[in-house]
This record gives sequence, structure tokens and C-alpha cells, in this order.
Amino acid sequence: MIIVTEITALAHSKGKVKVCFEQAESLILYLSEVRNYGLEEQTAVSDELYETLYHEVVGKRAVKRAMHLLEKMDRTEAQLVRKLSESGYPDELVKEAVAYVKSYHYIDDERYARTFVRLNQERKSIGRMRMDLLARGVAEDIVARALEEETETEPEALIQKILEKKQFNPQTATHRETAKMYQFLLRKGFRSSEIMHLLKDMDSYGQNF
Repeated sequence: MIIVTEITALAHSKGKVKVCFEQAESLILYLSEVRNYGLEEQTAVSDELYETLYHEVVGKRAVKRAMHLLEKMDRTEAQLVRKLSESGYPDELVKEAVAYVKSYHYIDDERYARTFVRLNQERKSIGRMRMDLLARGVAEDIVARALEEETETEPEALIQKILEKKQFNPQTATHRETAKMYQFLLRKGFRSSEIMHLLKDMDSYGQNF
């Protein structure tokens, strides 16, 4: 038997409570579920009932939550783990939910990285894309492979496309406009040498930006 030690309402989730158990993982349940299963503080529940709550109620809900999150937008495995954990699901159930969606290829970090590179390579440097993907929890070897196999343009060509899109002409731009563009490209992750190769007028201004 397992003792229910505390039932606490969640301020940020209307209709949900945190049910704490003695020597067992706490669970986030709906008030209606608490009533339906007869859960009360300082009362005992059978091991079988706890397993039902853990796997059949909360476990299945974790899977549904994972599916819902992926319907809204593509995510990396690390991002999905973080979102599920933030929702209060136990670590074991988070792992099971992630394993389930991975088995159906609903999440695939390799696919995510390749898509990310294809969609962003015309407006971000390779360095910036690498940092962004690593920050999203994609493994370094997957990032390296995606960048190597999916990038089609050299950094200078990417910078040129950005300049054309913003209708920026280094030959007619003022010192202030050039400095502003230089800083903008740096924030995009391009190297100073790559930027200066195209912003030729910068040589006459120096690098005091």
C-alpha cells in the first residue's frame, strides 16, 4: 500500500493538483481524477491503483502531450524533453513518451538539423547555425554532418544576399550605415574577415565599430 501524503492545487493550472505519495513519485492529476479514484490525504492506495495512475493515466497523457507539442511545431528531442519536464511529468514517463514518438519518427534530430540548415543558410552564417542547433540540444556530430552536407553557399555569398535583400550598397553607404550593417552581420554570426571582404569601404574607416 502507498500513502497519499499531500494533495496541493496548482496555481498555474486550473483544475489540476499535485498528489504526493510516500516513497513513490508525485503525480499531476485533474481534480476529477482525484475524486473518481477516491484519493484523499493520509489514506492508502493499492500498488495496483498507483501503477494505473502512473502508467495508464499520467503516462498516456504524457504521450498525448508530446504529440500535441509536435503538432504545433517541429522540435528536437532535447526541446521535447524540456517541455514535458516543465509540465510536471516524471522523468521515466518523459523518456517513455519521447521513445514512443521517436519510434514513429515524429521527432528526428537529424531531420530537424538538415531542415534548419536548408531554411536558414541564406540568412545565417554557418557559425550561427551551429550555435543555434547546439543550443537546441542537437548532438555535435549531427550538427556537423548537416552543415557539411546541406550548406550550398559560401559565407561571402550569404552576406551578399543579405546586403541585396536590405538594398545596402557599400559604395554609397555612409560611415554610420556601414558600421550598423557591420554590427548586424556580426550578430548573425559572420566573421569580421568575411564581412570586411564585401564591405570594402570599411578599410577607410578602420574597425572602430
